[in-house]
Amino acid sequence: MSEIAEFTRHLGHYLQPPDVALVERAFAFSEQAHQGQFRKSGEPYITHPLAVASILSQWRLDAQGLAAALLHDVMEDSGITKNEIESSFGKPVAEMVDGVSKLDQIEFQSREDAQAENFRKMLLAMAQDVRVILIKLADRLHNMRTLDAMAPTHRERIARETLDIYAPIANRLGLNALYLELQELSFKHLHPARYRVLAKAIKAARGNRREVMNRILESIRDGMKDADIAATVTGREKTIYSVYKKMREKRYTFSQVFDIYGVRVLVKDATACYAALGVLHNLYKPIPGKFKDYIAIPKANGYQSLHTTLFGPFGTPLEAQIRTQDMHRIAESGVAAHWLYKAGGELDIAEAQQQTHRWLQSLLEIQSESRDSKEFLEHIKGDLFPDAIYVFTPKGKIMALPTGATAVDFAYAVHTDIGHHCTAARINYELMPLRTELKNGDQVEIITSPSARPNPSWLGFVATGKARSRIRHFLKSLQQRESALLGERMLEQALISLKAAPSSVTWERWEALAREYGAKGQTEILADIGLGKRLSFVVAQALTRSAGRAADEPTPMQAKHGALQLRGVEGVAIQYGKCCRPIPGDAIIGHFRRGQGLLVHTRDCVTLKKGKVDSDQIVDVEWAPEIEGVFEAGIRLMVADERGLLAHLATAIADAGANIEYLSMERPDGGHVVAMFFSVQVRDRRHLANVMRALRRIPEVKRVTRART
Repeated sequence: MSEIAEFTRHLGHYLQPPDVALVERAFAFSEQAHQGQFRKSGEPYITHPLAVASILSQWRLDAQGLAAALLHDVMEDSGITKNEIESSFGKPVAEMVDGVSKLDQIEFQSREDAQAENFRKMLLAMAQDVRVILIKLADRLHNMRTLDAMAPTHRERIARETLDIYAPIANRLGLNALYLELQELSFKHLHPARYRVLAKAIKAARGNRREVMNRILESIRDGMKDADIAATVTGREKTIYSVYKKMREKRYTFSQVFDIYGVRVLVKDATACYAALGVLHNLYKPIPGKFKDYIAIPKANGYQSLHTTLFGPFGTPLEAQIRTQDMHRIAESGVAAHWLYKAGGELDIAEAQQQTHRWLQSLLEIQSESRDSKEFLEHIKGDLFPDAIYVFTPKGKIMALPTGATAVDFAYAVHTDIGHHCTAARINYELMPLRTELKNGDQVEIITSPSARPNPSWLGFVATGKARSRIRHFLKSLQQRESALLGERMLEQALISLKAAPSSVTWERWEALAREYGAKGQTEILADIGLGKRLSFVVAQALTRSAGRAADEPTPMQAKHGALQLRGVEGVAIQYGKCCRPIPGDAIIGHFRRGQGLLVHTRDCVTLKKGKVDSDQIVDVEWAPEIEGVFEAGIRLMVADERGLLAHLATAIADAGANIEYLSMERPDGGHVVAMFFSVQVRDRRHLANVMRALRRIPEVKRVTRART
């Protein structure tokens, strides 16, 4: 093939002869493995791995990486094993090929599960060796370039996947040129009609812009020359997808988007960048608030540049980027710049490499806490945002977080323990709630308490995968511990009802039961009881079954065991129904929700009666003699509207020793009578009665009732 000869000739410019020989051997192996296989376009299949390797050679990837690129489909399509590749090409090449290969041998419940598990495997392999993702991205780029041969439904699915996952990963790794091309190709196949219309409009508009653009470039070049700054000044063309995206996000017309001109100024060093910025601001007035310094504070992927927007000729906006040649290489090639320019020794990308390494390591940490592949994919999607904000710790350290990150995200970014125990935040020296969204330049200090722990509501506003995975992991562990404690209490009662002492159950009997149930051990069985997955009475029967009794011989039923006692502070394994708001003194009953624990209702709860509940899901519960904590109760009032009435009501509730959690009001008929609802914290029914009695004493109060819902 003339293509392989041209390819190896190019490799000779930066690889040693033994390395070129390794790549040639990999090509011969791959060509043999794919013999007789063809692509959808009709070309021999070997043209695809060769094209992938050619893309990677433009980044000057090393010989092992190129060999893995040529072999990346042989395990998947030709039945070649990982051991065969390892024996022929070494372990690093085999690991890379394995990392890129899909999991076709595993049966998945759905396409989404398979896709999520594929990404999980690929990203974890990438965390060990970043060359895996470079191969995968080059593979995806060539597939996107040749996507026309696929069926329309396949084109749409692959393009959506590329836009949602692969393009953001390319951006996260700083591969800007690749990122833009993947976006452009995805848009072309997702919305072909829109792509054609915009492409035609852009082609027509470029002719009209050329004269204005040339005048802008000439004036900037003259300005740089007068200031004795050696600079390369070029125009920046907008991609079709970037025009479309801005039109949708900003609700702009095509003319509004395309009337923005873009220039790029390349200079020799960082000092010259700031000098060039001064020249631009002298030539054209800057638009306030539109300047960003990514040189002093680089982006998370290592990107560095000065960005400014100016009032150009005829009042048209002019967007300018100013950077050095080395910054430009990193901006275009990102983490691949490590291979592309390491031979020259001129490019310092240590910080970019460290940033990437830290992100890849965070993937390993997140996956250790996310057993489910789709959950893992959801977490890492949160870290693929293209935009970031930069905030400061009290000691002045800069931290990059995605747009929309909150004080909780910051706390977990500092340390997991800080996140677990945070209670509030001091943002720019002002005390603020944890859900506060952070802005560029904020100084953030986290206030912690040893007794604090993550709240499930945090999952509704955190923006980083690290924070979300840590919170979920903690809550799952907490739920299992509390469920096991609840299960233990229920099992003890069941054993006592069978006239068996809990202490009489041997460790060997527990181990035998765990094997029988397929459980990991005693704790898992107890947690299953607490979560309603197993019935305590059935487990008690299994534990007390004598060795001599046949397995199918029924155990005689005993008297119904005593009710489970509640103290009011049980936690996540036992919760109190919002539908009826039970408080100590109410007659109560427990309802097991499979996999979630015990929900306590009042015995006359309308919601429970309406629902179809099996009898084996109902558990007798009662209040313990000594109750701890406070409970939420609802009070509904009808009052005559008078000035200052709300203050009187709040004072009466406070004087009765209760705390107001929430209140709402409305005028049912638009007149002077107001319907009010208070959610208050009380200790028990007697305390609630005292609060309601205090409210009745107020003359304007016409009616007071307890509100169940």
